[in-house]
Amino acid sequence: MPLDKRQLAYIWDMQNAAKEIREFMHGVKFHQFEKNKVLRYAAERLLLIIGEAANHLSPQFRKKHSEIPWAIFIQFRNILAHEYGESLLTRVWLAATESVPELQKGLEALLTEEDKEE
Repeated sequence: MPLDKRQLAYIWDMQNAAKEIREFMHGVKFHQFEKNKVLRYAAERLLLIIGEAANHLSPQFRKKHSEIPWAIFIQFRNILAHEYGESLLTRVWLAATESVPELQKGLEALLTEEDKEE
């Protein structure tokens, strides 16, 4: 069954944010990331967008597509948004360099599947 327009928009938002994170992080080493405040803030903001969009997808949709770790991105969004005092640098780095590429692959597969159903 095809996605409704609202859920499809959230998937596209996640896909675009993931793409931008990968573009920004391409070739960047941890020590560069650590020193570049603008890059860190950009990665954090895009991870917030991913988590927020994932949170707006219906529970039924997330359950149907459980191959994507929706809850991890939602929980990470909550940590970024609410735990100001905690040093999140390493966690943001790992999310941006390891989790986001896997997420992007999963979202691409989902969007390809959606195109076939239309």
